[in-house]
Amino acid sequence: MKILITIARIIVGILFIFSGLVKANDPLGLSYKMQEFFEVWHWYFLNDYALAFALAMNVFEIVAGVAILVGWRTKLFTWLLFLLIVFFTFLTAYAAFSGKIAACGCFGDCIPLNSMQSFWKDVILFVLILFLLINHKKIKPVTSAKTSLVILLISTIASVALEWYVLKHLPIVDCLPYKKGNDLLEQMKMPEGYIPDEYTYTFTYEKSGKQYEFNENNLPEDIDTYTFIDTKQKLVKKGNDLKAKISDFNLVTETGNDTTQALLSSPGKYVLILSDETDPKEWAAAKYDRAFWLEIKKKVPVFIVASIPVYVEGIPTLKCDGTVIKTAGRAKPTYFVMQGAKVLGKFSYADADGVSELLK
Repeated sequence: MKILITIARIIVGILFIFSGLVKANDPLGLSYKMQEFFEVWHWYFLNDYALAFALAMNVFEIVAGVAILVGWRTKLFTWLLFLLIVFFTFLTAYAAFSGKIAACGCFGDCIPLNSMQSFWKDVILFVLILFLLINHKKIKPVTSAKTSLVILLISTIASVALEWYVLKHLPIVDCLPYKKGNDLLEQMKMPEGYIPDEYTYTFTYEKSGKQYEFNENNLPEDIDTYTFIDTKQKLVKKGNDLKAKISDFNLVTETGNDTTQALLSSPGKYVLILSDETDPKEWAAAKYDRAFWLEIKKKVPVFIVASIPVYVEGIPTLKCDGTVIKTAGRAKPTYFVMQGAKVLGKFSYADADGVSELLK
């Protein structure tokens, strides 16, 4: 029994520490995943608190994992972890069986798990934590109470410091397809083995007061004399779940032209400035270093990438989906130093000097 308890506490402790660290590396990513759940459940009022929830949850996972390993206040922490895993299991079950959430983000973007994998992972953890809860009196501390408290305090401070750092300077380990060194055009390609869904389409038309249905193979030659009413789509063969790592990165000019391929295929260097402000007033109020942007423009072309029209004299704006901007750049703003489709460098506003250094 003692060996089983030791194995269970090591597995549970290490998994929670690892899970917390992976997500603490990118707390904004977890907050966006939380907002996805909130929107599915129409809990929009919680969106503004998602980042605070994410920050607190990451720290708790790390500290709770450490507490289980050192054996400090085991009754308290096994109960807390039990309640947490019940909640997590509910979330992953909902994602797995409702089909409304593709992934739960349990290990962030670094170790992507689909919803069913996440669910079974939580079921196993549920069993292990329940076993520890039942046998919490048999869990012996590995250090004195004072030493354990110091270890937990250090873990808490280190976790908070990590999250503060990455929110300001971007994730230490970038697991996104927009990371430094990646070719964005390559990331947009469908992976080998991709099989698309197959559909049939039924078109409803009207002529002389009567409605007719046609499919794509039997449209009449005089279709121009009919009035279109509706289109129905039917799935006839399900494809696989493979997809391109980047699917919605579209850069549209102020005149409405999609310049994505043209810009990413250009041979020279240029800089993209990404920020997900959604209101022109937010842009106006933000303390962006526009003078610095104009200095960069003296060396290479510069483009602002935003989801709304932005007017900075001398710098064109390219419109892009706000969710894509939040995914690609975790800071406001994030600088991408590009050469064609390749990401030469990726910098937070706090490390903007790196842009100038890279362009020398």
